[in-house]
Amino acid sequence: MCRSIKTLRGMDPPASPDDVHAAALQFVRKVSGYRQPSATNAAAFDAAVEEITAVASRLLGDLVTGRAPAAQR
Repeated sequence: MCRSIKTLRGMDPPASPDDVHAAALQFVRKVSGYRQPSATNAAAFDAAVEEITAVASRLLGDLVTGRAPAAQR
């Protein structure tokens, strides 16, 4: 699933808020099947993107890793 979402853990420099938001957007697009939701579904779509962005940011901040940061691809 979501092959276009890049791994954000261990990036050097660290993943930016824009990187995390872009990954969340790609995830919601894939799960919902919408590239651009209708006006009726826009609020639910946007809320999901924001919630996933927040959760992913928290996850990245909480992860402990022993490996050296990966170069950006």
